[in-house]
Amino acid sequence: MPESKLQRMIFALITVIITVHGYVFYSLYVVNGATLMEVTGADSVLHAIQAQGGVYMFGRMLPIWALVLIEFCFAYLLECTVGSPFSFKLACLNFDPQKTHPVIFESAVICATVGLMVPSMSFLADIFYYPYYNGFHILTFLANWLKLVCYNFPFAFFSQLFFIQPLVRKIFKLIKPLLSSSPERAA
Repeated sequence: MPESKLQRMIFALITVIITVHGYVFYSLYVVNGATLMEVTGADSVLHAIQAQGGVYMFGRMLPIWALVLIEFCFAYLLECTVGSPFSFKLACLNFDPQKTHPVIFESAVICATVGLMVPSMSFLADIFYYPYYNGFHILTFLANWLKLVCYNFPFAFFSQLFFIQPLVRKIFKLIKPLLSSSPERAA
């Protein structure tokens, strides 16, 4: 697992790259796909997005790559400043990392990360995708945030616990020797 600050940042980078693409796909295709196709009359979600001129974000239509880039930047910042440090501390409140089986401790860290990141990223997504054309209403904002948390939490929990984090750990094990800062490697 990551031991240095650089390794933690690389681990977070790999996690966020996989996660943001997964959530954009989940949001566009699974949660909103049928609505997008119905509104545009397209035969696929991708054609529906193209027909409407992109994805609605910040009160305008943006291409999917812009959406992924914006979400990536915010997710990486949140993961490095909130998700990683606080999830480890939360897991340590309930488990001693020295005495707890590594799989159980890693699962506790993943669950804590999901518990922190889902409400945070859902809050940001609510800001990003809020229907500004109707004006701003705090109750609509809070209802949209709660809806996003309810949609995203089960997907985040199961995808992180059973797919994304095991994949990230495998990838990280492969590149960790390249990130080692041992004196012999410098010579």
